[in-house]
Amino acid sequence: MCTPRWMIGGLLALALAGGAQAEAPKLGVPAGPALIKAWDISIAPDGSGLPPGRGTVAQGALLFQEKCAGCHGPAGVGGAADRLTGGVGSLASPHPIKTAASYWPFATTLFDYVRRAMPIPRPESLSNDEVYALCAYLLSVDHIVGANTTLDAVTLPKVRMPNRDGFVPLWPPHKAW
Repeated sequence: MCTPRWMIGGLLALALAGGAQAEAPKLGVPAGPALIKAWDISIAPDGSGLPPGRGTVAQGALLFQEKCAGCHGPAGVGGAADRLTGGVGSLASPHPIKTAASYWPFATTLFDYVRRAMPIPRPESLSNDEVYALCAYLLSVDHIVGANTTLDAVTLPKVRMPNRDGFVPLWPPHKAW
């Protein structure tokens, strides 16, 4: 009877190891509390984790033209990158348009995403004030907030998104929702 080569190799490796514990790979150092805190920039639906800062629709409109319109198009439509605005009420149609305004259930998700991922060439380079302003502008384009709105850590979680009830919540119930 022939013994498969893989079995012979495995037995040989086991014999050579002699039952000794393998040394753990040296892949860096453990992350300390300060580093973990710096990386933990997630924002919960209730606004937990939102940083200080504030921004207006008018400030956001100027910032959008300067930093976003080149990829996303004027008012968030028509650029090479994903559409950001419009589509409210289209999800049940044969051709749904999924944007932050039409699809996402919480405005805090918009803040979290913009702060974490935009602009593409320099993610996390926007100030908190800039992110609040861009959120205010984008939400105003779809008339979710008014033209004179100022968003901050208190007002942003209170914004009621059109698809708020379109998801089964994963987060535990909270009195603010």
